[in-house]
Amino acid sequence: MSVKAYGAYAGDKPLEPMEITRRAPGPHDVQIEIAFCGICHSDLHQVRAEWAGTRFPCVPGHEIVGWVSAVGAHVTGFQPGDLVGVGCIVDSCKHCEDCASGLENYCDGMVGTYNFPTPDAPGWTLGGYSQQIVVHERYVLRVRHAEEQLAAVAPLLCAGITTWSPLRHWNAGPGKKVGVVGIGGLGHMGIKLAHAMGAHVVAFTTSESKREAAMALGADEVVVSRNAGEMTAHAKSFDLIVNTVAAPHDLDAFLVLLKRDGAMVLVGAPATPHPSPGVFNLITKRRTLAGSMIGGIPETQKMLDFCAEHGIVADIELVRANEINTAYERMLKSDVKYRFVIDNATLAA
Repeated sequence: MSVKAYGAYAGDKPLEPMEITRRAPGPHDVQIEIAFCGICHSDLHQVRAEWAGTRFPCVPGHEIVGWVSAVGAHVTGFQPGDLVGVGCIVDSCKHCEDCASGLENYCDGMVGTYNFPTPDAPGWTLGGYSQQIVVHERYVLRVRHAEEQLAAVAPLLCAGITTWSPLRHWNAGPGKKVGVVGIGGLGHMGIKLAHAMGAHVVAFTTSESKREAAMALGADEVVVSRNAGEMTAHAKSFDLIVNTVAAPHDLDAFLVLLKRDGAMVLVGAPATPHPSPGVFNLITKRRTLAGSMIGGIPETQKMLDFCAEHGIVADIELVRANEINTAYERMLKSDVKYRFVIDNATLAA
């Protein structure tokens, strides 16, 4: 089936309207009419070939929400009309230890929602900046939010799970002091989720102007990281710091804020490496510097259910398809609070 989409034919070209082909639903497939798709910073990196291996034409988008329009003969968990989401994963090997553990995001055979090899035309996956997508039922998620919240649910499929996974893995909750570095698309979700989990949340920002906004998101305290006095006041006090910044920066400034056995988890993906941290800041307090990548399908479903129960959605700005290139430029300037979401109905305009 031919559907309308928005993508790029080269890394130095703007995104533009195009038509792509979607497969007919197989026995275990779910066909989804996409209502909204979030714009992730990784979309920009990949479509502009700032990350290696971009295949063109590239149709980005892995924060997808919409309605089921058809299901394969053997699908039992979904039916037409269901409100659903698709995140960063549309396939995996299904039999390795990671897949068996519900951690498909770490499967060596994981297939991303766009720019990954697939038997479908044109030979690689095409993402959610499109009218429709067909996905194996295993990788489809149920959305239990109210329908009027649907656009703001979309970023949960990447920004939400990317921060939820380390918060859950490192046991954020009552009695824990949790830092969130960066107040952007990822960071604003980290603050909301850590607050809802019951942790004492400290937001780190380089800008004094974001102090009030961070408090409104649920931060108990805000630290301007350029203020040495504010940073020193929190030395050796954090159980966990989730670092969402996608640009190289001094990690040592935050490692020294961890208490003994504390962990800093990197979830931002800079185009070039961070400066190497000092080993003594790790070994003298048995601190951990770790990484985390999105989440598996079961934990993504738990995150969505938790967010529905607690009324959590992303703070978004809705854009039309013909505004995507402008949104990219604004995103580079951090001129969004905090996530752009495409109204996919405008793809047909």
